[in-house]
Order: sequence, then structure tokens, then C-alpha cells
Amino acid sequence: MAGYSDIRTGRHCVFVLHAHLVFVTKFRHQVFNHGHLTRLEEIFRDVCADFETELTEFNGENNHLHLLVNFPPKVALSKLVNSLKAVASRRMRQECPELARHYYRANKLWSGSYFAGSVGGAPLSIVRQYIEQQNRPGQSTPAP
Repeated sequence: MAGYSDIRTGRHCVFVLHAHLVFVTKFRHQVFNHGHLTRLEEIFRDVCADFETELTEFNGENNHLHLLVNFPPKVALSKLVNSLKAVASRRMRQECPELARHYYRANKLWSGSYFAGSVGGAPLSIVRQYIEQQNRPGQSTPAP
């Protein structure tokens, strides 16, 4: 569960938003080695900073990557994902010529799809219960 240290503030809101993102290489080809993963993490951190988001965790294997991103409500995850994938693909193509053979039609390193899941906070069952127990206008508050 998110602690108070995770709470961020915006001009008109207080929030704790985390997303688990998974990117897969085109055709799930085994592309990355340890050095590539290290560089990808640096690239993703830079892109996240541009979006006022934070890359909290990063890990991956030779054909897919996992990112945990802390983001403000003004950021559309789809736009963040598109930027992360595009910038990483472009920079890796420039910096790592050995990856050129893994770029398919239209120079695509990544599969067109991705996974995005919301994470953190209380389980949905607890949130539902909390909301159900809130008093509606006109209802009396139960005595303690």
C-alpha cells in the first residue's frame, strides 16, 4: 500500500498514481543484453523526467521490459508510452548499430501493443467497501 511519502501534490490535486508497463520486442525476438537494458533504463528515466513522471522500478529480459511509473493525473499514459517507445527505439538504433537487424518494417523495434496496469493503494474490495460505507446526503450518521 502506498505510504504518505508517495503522495504528490499538483496545483489542484493530491495524488498517488502508479502504473506497471510492459513493452515487448517485435515478434518477441531476443534482442537485449545487459548493456542494452542499462541504456534503456537511462533513456526511460530521461523521458519520464520530461513528462514530470518518475521511473520507480525497471527490469527486463532479452525480449521484454517492465517499468513501474509514478505519474501525475495530467499525464495520459498512452502518450507517455508512445514517447517512451519512440525515443528508446530511435536512440537505440543510433547508439547500437548491432540492433539494426532486429528493426522490422518501418524500423520498429517494439511490438505495437503494450500492457498497462494500475498498481498500489488498497485492494479494490477495500475501496468498494469504503465507498459503500460513506453516508449519502440526507442520511443520518450511525452513532459510534
